[in-house]
Amino acid sequence: MSSPDAALALARDLARDLLGRAVDAVAPVRGGRNAQVFRVAAGRDVLALKQYPPPGDDGRDRLATEVEALRLMQSCGIGNVARVVAADPARRGALLTWIEGTPVTAPSDADVDAAAVFLAALHAMRMTAAGRAFRRPAAEACLSGGEVERQISARLAALLALGEGEPALASFLRDACAPALATLLTRARAAFAAAGLDFATPLPQEKQSLVPADFGFHNALRGADGTLWFLDFEYFGWDDPVKLTADMLHHPGTPLAAAQAARLRAAALNIYGDDRAFAPRLAALYPLFGLRWVMILLNEFLPERWRRRVEAGEADAWPHAKARQLARARDLLARLAPLAEVAHG
Repeated sequence: MSSPDAALALARDLARDLLGRAVDAVAPVRGGRNAQVFRVAAGRDVLALKQYPPPGDDGRDRLATEVEALRLMQSCGIGNVARVVAADPARRGALLTWIEGTPVTAPSDADVDAAAVFLAALHAMRMTAAGRAFRRPAAEACLSGGEVERQISARLAALLALGEGEPALASFLRDACAPALATLLTRARAAFAAAGLDFATPLPQEKQSLVPADFGFHNALRGADGTLWFLDFEYFGWDDPVKLTADMLHHPGTPLAAAQAARLRAAALNIYGDDRAFAPRLAALYPLFGLRWVMILLNEFLPERWRRRVEAGEADAWPHAKARQLARARDLLARLAPLAEVAHG
């Protein structure tokens, strides 16, 4: 791991080369789990330098994905995202326009409406020549119920493989998560059958949408005039918008109040409702996506995932982080039963 001074020097050199002229100041802004962000000042210009990690086990090129996504949005006239100034794939860096704003900690009805407008614009891109030319699937796309099941089962198996070295985790997985998965799969399969849908058949291209994947108010900033700006498109691509909708409703980063969650769900039904199977798919899969989030919350137990946290500047002690995440996972699983009833209402 390089020292902070060395990392800053490398960022300054990269910013200068990408901009093609001297820069006055470079300061770290955010050490994300996927990328490091720097604020770059050059004369009157303020820019964002984003440095991406190398492709991980999934082989996903986060720099190429985000740069292509931002350029696609620009070509389609979407304004409340950063613009790409320059990119250097060899050094895994991109220079973007700077977005000044504050985090969205308590989303309002107006914020939900703004997010819906943005998602509708992305959904409309699928009909453009530029949108059709974008070939990348979204990260961990879920184009069938069977794929949702596979992803949950794989996460569950990886956590179970930790064995009795994590007794509290092992008990939670065996006694709560595995039975919940069996029950929710039975319900989901029955709901698919009742709607005349096949649980294993992938969603055809014409019913997919272009989505940010890791989308929510945790990846938004509020400008001085109240405009919402949306960030981080490293996972952008084609997917079933059911996954996007369910992830936004379940996402623990910025939880939605009941009224805003209902408003978001209604907006999604309006945006994606041309597909008559969208509503029954959402109703059937919504609880399973909640269980998927239970598994995601437990990532801190996986040694390789924790190493990434440490490399990204995670300051918490590992035992404390694991205890915290286990408690959050228990809470989310406990909420899934009533949420499932609402989703089917």
